[in-house]
Amino acid sequence: MRIAIEHQIVHRARAGRPTSVQMLRLTPENYDDQTVANWHIDVDCDARLRRGHDGFGNAVTMLYIQDAPETVTITATGEVLTSDAHGVVRGTTETLPPALFLRATPATPADAAIAAFAEEAIRGADSSLAALHAVNAALPRRFASEARGPAPDAAAAFAAESVGACDLAHIFCVAARSLGVPARFVSGFASWDDAASATAHCWAEAYVDGLGWIGFDPSIGLSPQDRHVRVAVALDAAGATAVSGEAWREVALAEASQ
Repeated sequence: MRIAIEHQIVHRARAGRPTSVQMLRLTPENYDDQTVANWHIDVDCDARLRRGHDGFGNAVTMLYIQDAPETVTITATGEVLTSDAHGVVRGTTETLPPALFLRATPATPADAAIAAFAEEAIRGADSSLAALHAVNAALPRRFASEARGPAPDAAAAFAAESVGACDLAHIFCVAARSLGVPARFVSGFASWDDAASATAHCWAEAYVDGLGWIGFDPSIGLSPQDRHVRVAVALDAAGATAVSGEAWREVALAEASQ
């Protein structure tokens, strides 16, 4: 699938802070089932952009603005070609060992309720991969999903009645780690219907011996498909967010076409 994306972020500078330094995780990269045909990041004021990679291997752009105006708009646009690999992730840059992704974080703390849910969900599963698919399928059945701001952490989200995609990805990571499986948070974009509209989205990946990293999207209870564009990974959302810095407001505008 060819997915054309326009993602806009509006920054309203805080008073008394004329200089802005931000880390942008807005650039998808090539791997076996994702090819970036073109990609641009534009800023509507004088700014310096410096490309690099963070500790997780994600492509990042450092943004430096001197004498920042009250409002700064960042627009990421481009086209990405994708194919459906049934969730299998191959050809990515891996800078860290899978075992690192067993680590809990403030957003993904170990939680007895989530662990019990995972144990119940995997009853009858005859392999690690089957167990992970069982957890992934069970999560959307448990919650009435809705678009909203994320909960403080996965434990709080699990206790709520409704959750967003970020919460579900965090809960999946906690559940997988409780089963002894490394899991990580993924940020990117997804197109959901034939109307060809795509939005910022997030899901998770878990490491299965013999297969490597496998994607799981608990918002739909399935693995990511060719409608998903993968951008960044981390232990939780904080490490994969589009912008690291002051408060920002994001507006996602995207199109997808065959």
